[in-house]
Amino acid sequence: MPREFAVAIPPLESESNARLFSQRFSVSYDFAVAFTRDVFCEENGTLADVIGERRSGRAHLLAFTVDEGVEREMPDLKRRIASYVAARPDLALAGPIETITGGEAAKNDPAHVARLQERFVALGLDRHSYVICVGGGAVLDLVGYAAATTHRGLRHIRIPTTVLAQNDSGVGVKNGINAFGMKNMLGTFVPPHAVINDSAFIDVLPGRDKRAGMAEAVKVALIRDRAFFEWLEEKAEALALFASAPLEKLIRHCALLHMRQIAHGGDPFERGSVRPLDFGHWAAHKLEVLSGYELRHGEAVAIGIALDTRYSVLAGLFPAGQDVRVCRLLKRLGFALWHPCCDRRDDSGARVLLKGLEEFREHLGGELTITLLSELGTGVEVHTMDTGLIGEALDWLRAEA
Repeated sequence: MPREFAVAIPPLESESNARLFSQRFSVSYDFAVAFTRDVFCEENGTLADVIGERRSGRAHLLAFTVDEGVEREMPDLKRRIASYVAARPDLALAGPIETITGGEAAKNDPAHVARLQERFVALGLDRHSYVICVGGGAVLDLVGYAAATTHRGLRHIRIPTTVLAQNDSGVGVKNGINAFGMKNMLGTFVPPHAVINDSAFIDVLPGRDKRAGMAEAVKVALIRDRAFFEWLEEKAEALALFASAPLEKLIRHCALLHMRQIAHGGDPFERGSVRPLDFGHWAAHKLEVLSGYELRHGEAVAIGIALDTRYSVLAGLFPAGQDVRVCRLLKRLGFALWHPCCDRRDDSGARVLLKGLEEFREHLGGELTITLLSELGTGVEVHTMDTGLIGEALDWLRAEA
């Protein structure tokens, strides 16, 4: 059926008989991603700068949520936040600073969303108020989802506190929670108002969580930046010991690669059937669920990377021997590349992990699209995967482990 796109409404007497019109407009997004240290030091103006000057003589209303794990490592964090806000007449706390249980548990109970939404309303927040979340990726996902669905969108500032959140999820445009036994089944595509990466939070992060975030750096290096992969190989021992300087460089470069993909990849809201930066993730998301979230996201991604790298070799896409090289780097960083749930079978004897392929396709709709490797630093998209080769790749991983 032909359509008309009306830039202006014509006079009534000259209107055509068209029944279908195209409504077309674009929305521009522009948000700051800042790298700093000690964001709540009273001399640090980063947070005040990304909020900006007050309007109509009213102070900006801020509602803070803090990850329980972060508060445990930094017991004076709430006091420092309150002091920072009190020292600036343009800012005001909307109410007491909320503590939220961290980790994947934050995303597994939909009651958390309703409780946050109710709190935002009770605090009198509006679309010119700010919800500021200090925490790991799971808490950022939860709070971002609650903020995006209250008043059809409260302004959300993310202050990520883990390597994974600072170099990947925290600088993205997605929010969500787990539901119906699947990862990130409910959520929104709503960019934050700003992201502030504070290196001081990484200092107090447990080693396991520092390491988990490195998997995303290996992933994006493999599909986008060979020189970055070679740098990771060069610095692997220092990174495994969590040396501050290389870890900060890893976070910054990885974050910039993700930002470039969002800005220039052509599909930031995933309207198509491709998730170009999700190499290794079809298996990782399923492994998280199968392990009862015993596996951290980054730990599951490391296994998924190893699996899809080996598969790329078996499928004739990636040079033989490069899979060994990739797995060697992951092991040097401290990752285990096998978990018993990789071999879990259903009543028919089929690997349950393989259901992750269909769930990955369903999450986007359309045809299955998986990113594999053609060479170091270059990804290639395929639309089918041979379950027999996946089984061979899993057997190889088990033997390597």
